Amino acid sequence: MSSPTADPPAERVVVVTHATLYAGPGAVAALAAAGFTVVCQDETFGDEENRAKFEAGHECVVACPSKTPAGAVTWAIRRYGRLDAVISNDVYPGKYLPVEQADVTELRAAAEALLVAPVAVVAKAAAQMKRQGHGRIVLVTSAAPVRPEPGFSYYSSLRAAASAFARAAARELAAHYVTVNAVAPNFLESETYYPEEAWGDEDGKERLRGLLPIGRLGTAREIGNLIVFLTSGRADFVTGEVVGFTGGWA
Repeated sequence: MSSPTADPPAERVVVVTHATLYAGPGAVAALAAAGFTVVCQDETFGDEENRAKFEAGHECVVACPSKTPAGAVTWAIRRYGRLDAVISNDVYPGKYLPVEQADVTELRAAAEALLVAPVAVVAKAAAQMKRQGHGRIVLVTSAAPVRPEPGFSYYSSLRAAASAFARAAARELAAHYVTVNAVAPNFLESETYYPEEAWGDEDGKERLRGLLPIGRLGTAREIGNLIVFLTSGRADFVTGEVVGFTGGWA
């Protein structure tokens, strides 16, 4: 929902968190190709050599030294004086843990990564976007809550909470011309959850054909294109949605 009086900015700045993981690589490539200046946060970017190597391999990309996703938002605003979009790409291993073996320490660690971190990112982004009078926020969550698997109750519950937060934030920010949506993948090709070595051979491909209608993993390019669409301004009436990316699985 673009402000009716806002002129298109000469430079569009987007922050992508955990840029080397999960939906990060696809989002970074697609957003850079769409003309954004892409500020990338990653745990490995505390090392100057890693930042330089990452920037050398990507055009229109800046590797941010901030250790935390929320810190990257602050860093981008200070450097560019604006923030047009944020992709909160949140990652934590989906560890098998039956309900009767609930581990409170593990639950708190997962909650910090999958719920607390994106809430902190959205809070900082929303403050800047409200001042600007526009902005677009995408949370990359998961489709796991649609069909929770036994042994992954805390993971599915925290992903559901993050998606619910996106819906709630969208209602609150809509009047300020800020959209908030969640992209909820499952079966996304990534080293984080569906690595090539486990799913790229013929046995893995056969399993995929039996698990989901499209019969293959979603690609980085495909999820990147979806994220670009939600940050492009071409369909700003879309806000408060949890968009599945599952190849027909859900």
